[in-house]
Amino acid sequence: MNMILRQLGRFKKDALLCIGMTTLEVAMDILLPFITAIIIDRGLEQANLPTVYRYGALMVVMAFLGLVFAALAGKAAARASSGLAANLREAIYRNIQTFSFSNIDKFSVPGLVTRMTTDITNVQNAFMMVIRVAVRAPLTFIFSYIMCLIISPKLSLMFLIAVIFLIAVLSCIMVVTMKIFNEVFRRYDDLNASVQENISAIRVVKAFVREQHENEKFETASANLYRLFVKAEGLLAFNNPAMMTAIYFCIIMVSWLGAQFIVGGSMSSGDLTSLFSYVMALLMSLMMLSMVIVMISMSMASIRRIQEVLEETPDLHNPEHPVTEVTDGSIDFDHVNFSYKHGSGKNALSDIDLHIRSGETIGIIGGTGSGKSSLVNLICRLYDVDQGSVRVGGWDVREYDMEALRNQVSVVLQKNTLFSGTILDNLRWGDPNATDEACIQACQAACADEFIDRLPDGYHTRIERGGANVSGGQKQRLCIARALLKHPKVLILDDSTSAVDTATDSRIRAAFAREIPGTTKIIIAQRISSVQDADRILVLDDGHINGFDTHENLLKSNAIYREIYESQMQGGGDFDQPA
Repeated sequence: MNMILRQLGRFKKDALLCIGMTTLEVAMDILLPFITAIIIDRGLEQANLPTVYRYGALMVVMAFLGLVFAALAGKAAARASSGLAANLREAIYRNIQTFSFSNIDKFSVPGLVTRMTTDITNVQNAFMMVIRVAVRAPLTFIFSYIMCLIISPKLSLMFLIAVIFLIAVLSCIMVVTMKIFNEVFRRYDDLNASVQENISAIRVVKAFVREQHENEKFETASANLYRLFVKAEGLLAFNNPAMMTAIYFCIIMVSWLGAQFIVGGSMSSGDLTSLFSYVMALLMSLMMLSMVIVMISMSMASIRRIQEVLEETPDLHNPEHPVTEVTDGSIDFDHVNFSYKHGSGKNALSDIDLHIRSGETIGIIGGTGSGKSSLVNLICRLYDVDQGSVRVGGWDVREYDMEALRNQVSVVLQKNTLFSGTILDNLRWGDPNATDEACIQACQAACADEFIDRLPDGYHTRIERGGANVSGGQKQRLCIARALLKHPKVLILDDSTSAVDTATDSRIRAAFAREIPGTTKIIIAQRISSVQDADRILVLDDGHINGFDTHENLLKSNAIYREIYESQMQGGGDFDQPA
């Protein structure tokens, strides 16, 4: 809770203002029944109209002030709660930006979305109730009970029975419902995952006629959520019966004993009237507290989920005195072992000893799961090694400032991503200050100008979310152009020309040799034709180096490489290459 409240920031003043205004509002409400008793006893029963007018005018002024204080408290509560929600979302988003890949692997995307939407909305609503209702209700309860003690100490003791009964019932309900709501928000993740998968992969769903299967999967997730909510709401339904039992008990006691006290002369009619008002205020404050308890029990589950993200610390940190300049594109792996779960004993890479000179073009080939992507992820320090070291430009990557390293090691990942905006907007992710001419030159090197020039708006054509309005090959070429704009010392293509034909692939590689001759180029590919012209080719097998040599030498000495080559070349070459 302290972590959440620290996010209030400048909205702390609004929260304190709300509490102050609510206190004044309660003071006005508590004094009104007291003034009513004076009007009855000193005015109406004694036929003293000046007293009625005087205290009646005072009641009007106090009621108006109570209204003003309530309006100011409500406005301040809205600002404080909305500000807290905004600050929480910004804090979570900022923290996510610092996560390494291993941090991100701990949280599912639907889980993070639920935390930033549903969970924060729950916290926002609960905070508004806490600073508004949870301040008003206890103050009303305390002041009302004090007034009851002043009017009739004997009757006030009877009210404690109703209060103890209500507290016992509400406590039992809160303990059980908190456990249920913890499970509810885990189920929300499943529901969001189902929706996100279906919408993002809607083309695949329709292509395989899996609409019915997806509907059933969603209905299962929705039904689980429904059952938990019914269970929780069924328990919360006991709030009202318990409250009404306490209210009727108090009304009967006040009516019965109060009438006897009036007959006996120990209580006036005005006191009895005000006592009714204070008893109702006292019990209604308990009802409001029960609502707050329910909201807090829901929000506690959300607070814990938000806290998990806020407390998650990045696995990767900059050193105390980082290196800020990458001198060249040389890369050295010194007996590197790496696993995605440290200490699991299941290495993705084992004893990698590899040395690449600056400016070389290196091809990497191997079967699925052989460790190709894992290898290049270590170069730009998306993960840290378990053993050994990775050096770029002569320095261990752990000694670099991560931003400086990643600005000089440009990666076109296996899964290409474009963002909403124009083509130029997407290209300038590589260099925010790039001119139009530089963007065009990068697109020419990546052979992306071929299709951009045919678009109605050219480089100002808008890209839909995720690049939905361009083909896979076009998306790959735009991502390559974006990477070239960084003018990196090392360029890594992680199977990022798989969706283009071999002729275009060849032109892209020729442009690399012409445009960035001093850049170290690492090309991961499934096609032999994409890597056979590289200076050297690395063959990976189950996380181990199986071969590292030129195309001609590997054909002679490496069985895995020769098998891949022969299987692709039999039948006339690649799918779009003439026999």
